[in-house]
Amino acid sequence: MKRLFLVLIAIGMSAALFAAEPAADTAKTKTKAVWNKGLSATIGFSQLSLTNWAAGGAGQLTLNTFADLFANMTKGRFLWTNELQAGYGFIESFDTGYKKSDDRLIFDSKLGYKAAEKLYLSAVLDFRTQFARGYSGDEIVSNILAPAYTTLGLGIDFTPVKNVSINVAPITGKVTMVNEPELRYRYGNAYDQFARFELGAQVKVDAKLEVENFKVGTTLVLFSDYLNKPQNIKVNWDVNAEAKISKFFSVTLRTNMIYDDNILLNKRKVLPGGDVVEYQAAGIQFKELFTIGFTYSIGKK
Repeated sequence: MKRLFLVLIAIGMSAALFAAEPAADTAKTKTKAVWNKGLSATIGFSQLSLTNWAAGGAGQLTLNTFADLFANMTKGRFLWTNELQAGYGFIESFDTGYKKSDDRLIFDSKLGYKAAEKLYLSAVLDFRTQFARGYSGDEIVSNILAPAYTTLGLGIDFTPVKNVSINVAPITGKVTMVNEPELRYRYGNAYDQFARFELGAQVKVDAKLEVENFKVGTTLVLFSDYLNKPQNIKVNWDVNAEAKISKFFSVTLRTNMIYDDNILLNKRKVLPGGDVVEYQAAGIQFKELFTIGFTYSIGKK
């Protein structure tokens, strides 16, 4: 019932947007769609080998890759932006084996209709998951579609200055999918529940800055679930920074901070007597990835 309600609202808003388009954009003066497309790809690699090394250590291979593809369209009063981010990295230690260091697959799409100067009526779609299994020690804690998140938000988009977007969606549906039954409890789903639905409000802030050979972009998403503990705000904050060393080489820094009270983390507590208790609880997650490597770009956002 909740999903049907959200779909009906989306259909109604879409119909209103198309109906509101001025007649000048039809028949005699059709406006052509203008597309802006491009990509940026980075790859960094390192290798360490030790033979009879007195100071100790372990040989290893590391690889980090990241790709950012975009396709944006403007047509009359309509704006449609699409972005796909894919990143994967690993560390292959000759002593401890294989571990991934980065794993993300994120798709963002936003459709807007210009209602006033710097103000758009908007529909925002976001999907995110990972490519491969993730481990905490020897325990599997994630996999492709375990978890996966899809959100659809309806509201307004405000651009106070160039390259800054503030999207407020008071009607936002969010679906948390976990394909692996044994991992569902970690992400707030029941054992027999593949998908869990939330209905709430979302605020999303996008900002970009580019100065000569340096550029940085950040996305902050805040979500409150009307149906379950709305006071517990879920936070997802990404920062991507890149500094060009030469035409094809750059230094990149990517960070991601997450807080979601539905996600359980492995924790340890030392009791006064010295005993160690292992338990699971919500907490702040933070990841930082620093790469020096080959970068190739086509187009400019």
